[in-house]
Amino acid sequence: MPLSFWDFMGNLMQNPTLMITVLLTSAVLLVNGWTDAPNAIAGVVVTGALPFPMAAALAAAFNFLGVLCITAVNVSVAETVYSIAVFSGGRQSALTALCAAMTAVVLWAWAAWHFGIPTSESHALVAGISGAAVALEGSLSCIRWDCWAKVGAGLLLSTAVGFLGGRLAQKKLCTLSLPSPLIRWAQVPGAAAVSFLHGAQDGQKFLGVFLLGVALAEDRGDESTFLIPLWLIGLCAGGVALGTLLGGRRIIDTVGREMVCLSPERALASDLGSIPCLILATWMGWPISTTHVRTASLLAAGSVCDGAVNWRIAVRIALTWLLTFPGCVLLGYCMSRIFLHILT
Repeated sequence: MPLSFWDFMGNLMQNPTLMITVLLTSAVLLVNGWTDAPNAIAGVVVTGALPFPMAAALAAAFNFLGVLCITAVNVSVAETVYSIAVFSGGRQSALTALCAAMTAVVLWAWAAWHFGIPTSESHALVAGISGAAVALEGSLSCIRWDCWAKVGAGLLLSTAVGFLGGRLAQKKLCTLSLPSPLIRWAQVPGAAAVSFLHGAQDGQKFLGVFLLGVALAEDRGDESTFLIPLWLIGLCAGGVALGTLLGGRRIIDTVGREMVCLSPERALASDLGSIPCLILATWMGWPISTTHVRTASLLAAGSVCDGAVNWRIAVRIALTWLLTFPGCVLLGYCMSRIFLHILT
């Protein structure tokens, strides 16, 4: 039977550590909508197809629908995040470690936003959780390597297929020579589709964290009862949508103006290149980074024309991607050790 809203609130009232964990997870959810979702609307904003407020509203609406619709039929991404590591050591210690992991993700996400770098909260999430679990367990035996294999496969898929898709789409649009008004109009449904799939991917990851927190609070870790209540789907969908509405201009400027000189054609090509990759990964249950898919596709579309890509910015973003896994594992580990020392 799915967790009821009142049972969830009862757990929060009885366990302050769970309440803090839920608040931190909600904060990461908002930051995800704030920093990841703008990638989907960078094209329509930079090229002037939609003004920023209207584009943000479009992204918020379709992120909401993506979480709501896809989670109703496929929860495999949420299950992967839920099972990424085993938390032992008792209820209070396990919850404290999860709380530390969410603190690490918040710190990493804030730093990335501060420098205007489109990093992946998804990868920060699984890395932070894993680092915290290792600190609790004292060894790597708690890591579910089969789930990490899906993360690794998703990383390769998001960069390789995203880049290939964007490049092929750009070359095809060049040969078609479509009229500019049609290309500009087509950007709007393209941005809506990418926003929908962003919600489908990233919203599920936070559903997994919420349910993991409740399972640890109840001192259980059984995956057989992995049932997602509708009210929690709505909560995550609303959180992503609200985060999107808060802004994200800095990320848009980085990917759409500084990294790639976007034209309407390149913006549409990046949308068309991202969509198949996101659909495939969501269907297979691989928790991929929509940021990686979008950035790779944007780079691919820009690389077809000389001088359209600022490779210095692209290298800076790629280095941040490489640092996310070890950085967040280490940060999650250190925060967990500190929290466990103070609170248990």
